[in-house]
Amino acid sequence: MEAILEYYLEDGHIEKIINYTSDATEKGRIIYEVIKVIHGVPLFYEDHIKRFESSFNLTNKVFSYKYDKIKEYIDRLIEANKIDCGNIKITFDIETDTMKIFSINHSYPSKEMYEKGVNTIFYHGERTNPNAKVVDNDFRTKVTEEIKKNNAYEAILVNKRGYITEGSKSNIFMIEKDKLYTSPLEDVLPGVTRGRIISLSKKIGLSFEEKSIKYSDIENIDAMFISGTSPNILPISAVDNKILDVENKVLRYLMKKFDEEIEKYVENYR
Repeated sequence: MEAILEYYLEDGHIEKIINYTSDATEKGRIIYEVIKVIHGVPLFYEDHIKRFESSFNLTNKVFSYKYDKIKEYIDRLIEANKIDCGNIKITFDIETDTMKIFSINHSYPSKEMYEKGVNTIFYHGERTNPNAKVVDNDFRTKVTEEIKKNNAYEAILVNKRGYITEGSKSNIFMIEKDKLYTSPLEDVLPGVTRGRIISLSKKIGLSFEEKSIKYSDIENIDAMFISGTSPNILPISAVDNKILDVENKVLRYLMKKFDEEIEKYVENYR
């Protein structure tokens, strides 16, 4: 069972976890969001709900929820389960019109991973509807097998045109000569952390561009990092045989400023 702890919400009602039933596994049936909780605060929840609504639109489903009502549901779950730190998941079954909000197991990178970076691989494949956050178990299973086989942390997806798009469960940023790059929005999931990093880079004056970069041009890249709800900004030490600079000054400066953004958000919540 995916849901953990004592309580979950179903259509706004608090229920004991013993009553939880697993969601359907059919491809594209479940729309979902995962939100990180820090000190009892759902981090960047507004951005997550906005993307949740966007996924509804991309699957031709009417989004009938008020943002404040979903926030109320999230806060109630955090209070009921006494969550200080962890991940919560919002799911919507488009066949039964059922929304659930529940706590899930999480795995955050270690201090050593942030210091030394993580190993990644290229994977030639792409999600069928990259802009929508919907369950695709077949694709996820295939990628996960390759990640395990290569003892990697993440797989960086390469589309049929040979361009780097995103990670299997993250977004990917690249740095070349002090300039920050990431794939165009139409090719990737519009990650909440991705959006926050782009806004922050502009605010602090970093040179930034959304650009399609071929995986064959990886030799020109100085540094790369993963962005996502659980890892925030996580340096990549290598992709296949390409070694990357985890001490890159742009990367480390961005990590520092992003941590400050999180602290500010938590302080100002409510």
